[in-house]
Amino acid sequence: MPAFLVAARRSAVAPMGGAFAALEIDALAAPVMHACLSAGQVAAVDEVLAGNALYGGGNPARRAALLAGLPEQVPALSLDRQCCSGLDAIILAARMVEAGAADCVLAGGLESYSRAPLRMRRPPGGEPPVAYDRPPFTPWPDRDPDMPEAAARLAELRAVPEEAQAAFAVKSHAAARVAAETGRLADEIVEIAGLARDSYARGLTVAICRRSRPLAGRAGQRVLAATAAVSADAAAFVLVVSHDWLARNPSVPACRIVAGGAAGGDPCLPGLAPVEAARKALSVGRIDVERLAASEVMEAYAVQAMACIEDLGLDPTRVNRGGGALARGHPIGASGAILAVRLFHELQREPAGSFGLAAIASAGGLGSAMVLQRV
Repeated sequence: MPAFLVAARRSAVAPMGGAFAALEIDALAAPVMHACLSAGQVAAVDEVLAGNALYGGGNPARRAALLAGLPEQVPALSLDRQCCSGLDAIILAARMVEAGAADCVLAGGLESYSRAPLRMRRPPGGEPPVAYDRPPFTPWPDRDPDMPEAAARLAELRAVPEEAQAAFAVKSHAAARVAAETGRLADEIVEIAGLARDSYARGLTVAICRRSRPLAGRAGQRVLAATAAVSADAAAFVLVVSHDWLARNPSVPACRIVAGGAAGGDPCLPGLAPVEAARKALSVGRIDVERLAASEVMEAYAVQAMACIEDLGLDPTRVNRGGGALARGHPIGASGAILAVRLFHELQREPAGSFGLAAIASAGGLGSAMVLQRV
């Protein structure tokens, strides 16, 4: 039984400490959820699935679902595959629908760096708690790099100079500014706290990039602050529905979920993991790369996105047409869902039958990807 994606909506993306800094995660996500329900003209769904990485437990999917006005009888599940989580939630929803276990699922991701709990580790022996920024992503300290270091390692491996990374970032910001100014993103963004457009994009130049703070790497191939996505707050959701549901609502814009899946790779080079995930999804759908009318590739780091585009053989002119995470920010658990929302709306500008790809990497050497086809 095929599954379809409809009613794709997201918040704007605001840098940590910005417009959404005072909002708890459920207050950020609930308006987006409500907008999806309204667009699909449904009052309830069979399940809510939401990706989240930073909130520290408590099932934020359930909190947001209740605040959005969903009936108490609707169950909700939060899942965590770090950066992949939001896209994984949508893929899992599709599999529920394909298996006949659900007719309509609200799925996506929600994240707030601004309101994320502070992390403390309880050591043995009664010593004082120790603060930490992130959990380990592998059991081997020597194969568990911080993400800037992993990106710098990729830049060195591929011999990608700082100037090329900077040029990629400049292009992302320019595309995002044009998209905002021309209203390309207006249909997908739900206004929250007075913010109705992504607030980070700017008139970036290569010279400005060169002056930004080095994060990791050797001179000449360093990862700079301007070529890495900033920490951010956002939420993004879609309705994933069955063929029967779509038959009852034939006027709703829709995309068929052709295939979706995950892949593992070298934990030291996590930025390359989406390549295998995308190849698997394209293979399942029997779709050649040349047939992709649009692609949304995560830009956690410029070098990571550049490597994925090159290895997959994507047409750069069809990738991230509205800008990418370098120009938006990276709200970890929501980023993959934002890619899905962006891809859905980009495909609405293409002829019926057109295909699109969304792909994202995660710490620990993991990648997720999904192929859509406009109905």
